[in-house]
Order: sequence, then C-alpha cells, then structure tokens
Amino acid sequence: MSILLTEKSRIAVQGITGSEGSFHARHMLEYNTKLVAGITPGKGGQVFNDKVPVFNTVTEAVEKEGVNASVIFVPPAFAPDAIMEAAAAGLDLVVCITEGIPALDMVQVYEYLSKTNTRLVGPNCPGVISPGIGKMGIMPAFIHKPGRVGVISRSGTLTYEAVDQLTKRNIGQSTCIGIGGDPIIGTRFIDALKLFNEDESTDAVVMIGEIGGTAEEEAAAWADTYFQKPIVSFIAGQTAPPGRRMGHAGAIISGGQGTAADKMKALTEAGIHVCDSPAEIGSKMAEVLG
Repeated sequence: MSILLTEKSRIAVQGITGSEGSFHARHMLEYNTKLVAGITPGKGGQVFNDKVPVFNTVTEAVEKEGVNASVIFVPPAFAPDAIMEAAAAGLDLVVCITEGIPALDMVQVYEYLSKTNTRLVGPNCPGVISPGIGKMGIMPAFIHKPGRVGVISRSGTLTYEAVDQLTKRNIGQSTCIGIGGDPIIGTRFIDALKLFNEDESTDAVVMIGEIGGTAEEEAAAWADTYFQKPIVSFIAGQTAPPGRRMGHAGAIISGGQGTAADKMKALTEAGIHVCDSPAEIGSKMAEVLG
C-alpha cells in the first residue's frame, strides 16, 4: 500500500519534451510508472519514447488518457501557470520539481489551490516515490525497497541517504515524499503525517527537517497529540550560524527562531526519536521497529 502515488495514479509529465522532463520521464517509465501522457503546448500529437502521447493541455490529457496526477518539469517562469492549469483540470496530485519559483508567485498559487481539491507536493523537491508502484520525480529508484516505513523530508540528498540506510537494513518504504525546501510549499510535514497516520500499511515514519521556519515544531506538536506511530527524525544545519542561508531558500535562521536546537528540543519533547547525525537514521529506525 502507499499514499499519494498509488496503483490508481495515471500520471502526466508537464514539460515532457524538454531536456529535464524527457530525461526523468524515461527513468519513470523504466521503473514501470504508469506514465500515460505528456504535456507541452504546441507539441500535441507527438509521441514520447514511442509510447506516451503528448498533448497541448492538461485538460486534453485528462479527457483522452484519464490522467489524475502530474509531475512538472518546466522553467520557474512557467511553473506557477503549469500548477494552476493542472489544478483547473481537476488533478488529484501535482508534484512540482521546479526550483527557483519566486515566493510571491507561490503565494498566488497557494491561494488558487486553496479553492480546489488538488494536492501539491513541492516546488523545489525531488518528488514522490512509492517503491514497487512508481515514481514522480528525480529520486534514484534503485535504492528503494517496498515496505512499511514512510519517509518525509525537506532535503532531497538526505532523503536518499535515509532510504539507502533503511534498504541496507532490509527496512522497506511505503512512500517517500520530498516536500521541498522553499518557504511556501504545497504539502507540509503535518499534511504528510496525517496521510501516513491513516495508512494501515505504514508502521513508522522518518522525518527529515532542517533549520529555518517553524514547520518541524508545528509537526512535533501535532504528532504529540494525534500521531499513533513511531517517528525517527533528523534536523540538518545544526552548525549553521544565524542569518546564513544553508542550501534551501527556506533554510535560514532569523529573529532567534528556526534553529536546529529548538527543533530538536520540540521533537524530543513530543516523544519523537531524534538523531544527532544523519548516519544514525537507519540504525535508529531498526532499533525502534525492534
């Protein structure tokens, strides 16, 4: 079983004829992802990789191929419109890989999505993978293993590190979600935790946060009250100086808030298993699962 990306997902790639879109679409197909359509305005009628029809609009892909999810590989200037086009077409899930979308543009997108039933993951994220079912994004599929541990992360690289550690300990994953490191994102830690909490096929969760913002503290408070499964967590940026951005646009400490110490304290007080080093994630989860 899995969340977000399931056996019922029929996926389109927005920007499938571009260099990034075509490269990752091929890897999605190699992983037997149910990729049934591509969207590039002006390129409708083409066929990608001899098997995936290309349409001019998301609406056409919905009508002709029953698309209900999309992954976006388009430049930052066009990504906000691509997200809103997918939502207007009624898609259940949109995963936006694009990095560098201005925060003001995402404010407008967030407001638009609030009036729809579309769930956005990202932007500036590695995507979503449900091992054994499919992937929507840029994550290396070969390190994943089907199983019963969910993964939620703000950091793409640390997602792969955590998954690799789990797989090497024969701990499979139900779904792995890279939520993205921008200040304004579609799916937050709490949103993903709610989905894993309701998933009978997920027994535990790895949650990887980083400095900046208060998302981890808010997730800790929510999990303390509502989450019924064990969580293993790590916070990146423990040695970052105040005011210094560390990688992601959202990973910046300001006004004395968003420090790794604050986040780790909140997580620990909520009964979450906090790792001091990313190298401990796999062993800690093995210990938790017994």
